Amino acid sequence: MLDWTDRHYRYFARILSRRALLYTEMVTTGAILHSGDAGRFLDYSPQEHPLVLQLGGGDPQALAQATQLATQVWHYDEINLNVGCPSDRVQNNAIGACLMADPARVALCFQAMQAQTDRPVTIKCRLGIDDQDEDQDLQRFIEVCAQAGCQHFIVHARKAWLQGLSPKENREIPPLNYARVYRLKADFPELCISLNGGIQTLAEAKAHLAYVDGVMLGRAAYQNPWLLAQVDQVLFHDEPNPLTRHQAIRRLYPYIETALSQGSRLNHITRHLLNIFQGCYGGKRFRRYLSEQAHLPNAGVEVLETALALVPEIPAP
Repeated sequence: MLDWTDRHYRYFARILSRRALLYTEMVTTGAILHSGDAGRFLDYSPQEHPLVLQLGGGDPQALAQATQLATQVWHYDEINLNVGCPSDRVQNNAIGACLMADPARVALCFQAMQAQTDRPVTIKCRLGIDDQDEDQDLQRFIEVCAQAGCQHFIVHARKAWLQGLSPKENREIPPLNYARVYRLKADFPELCISLNGGIQTLAEAKAHLAYVDGVMLGRAAYQNPWLLAQVDQVLFHDEPNPLTRHQAIRRLYPYIETALSQGSRLNHITRHLLNIFQGCYGGKRFRRYLSEQAHLPNAGVEVLETALALVPEIPAP
């Protein structure tokens, strides 16, 4: 979700759902510790809570330092160690999915991180990598990390092929194996096991929750952000979100005006709103107008207001 779940998207996501647990993009320890501008990667709006920082790294000391900074200075609610990302850039730095080949190292990373915070530290992984066995090798990975103290795993229900497939292909070609994640929960009932990968609807998410403790939505929630407006009702049994799409966007206006005053461009924010009217009459006009106008110099909320006028307002459910 690099370049997708930035702070602008997350602020809007929180308008749509009070209960969803939001994750940052994966941020490497190098970016936090050596860029000279940790705030560029760690800063967020208080309204985003509950919020998880997703870290990429393979050095226990660096991960410990980043965790300490993230919790003591920026006060994230959880820290997640991502050992599931298959991108070439991540592999070249010996982080991400390639770490699944070394469970002991991941366990050391986890322990170093958890020692620096009283917040939960979790691990996000795949079913395995390359020629690893989805049963025995995944079992060993979970056992080693659980013995180190990790209590919560988010499992993308696909293997990652580090040689021969692009990151995009790794999200689509390796077959999904939800049943393997179900068995993992059955084998480790004391652990919190969340499921990720290929989930498109809240009905699917609810069905998975009969077998696992949580579900993670990534691209589905980005490509159809209005999905988040139903999360509190469908998954948490709260009252329906009373906002219409128009009202939700207008609630974003004060945030947009502040961001613009601090140097952001309107399209940095509105790029996350392009699909909010997916499947609605006028939705394509809304998207086209924003795409043509939001990047222009001095574009402000009046551009959004004009775009909203192109779409009939749909009553809240």
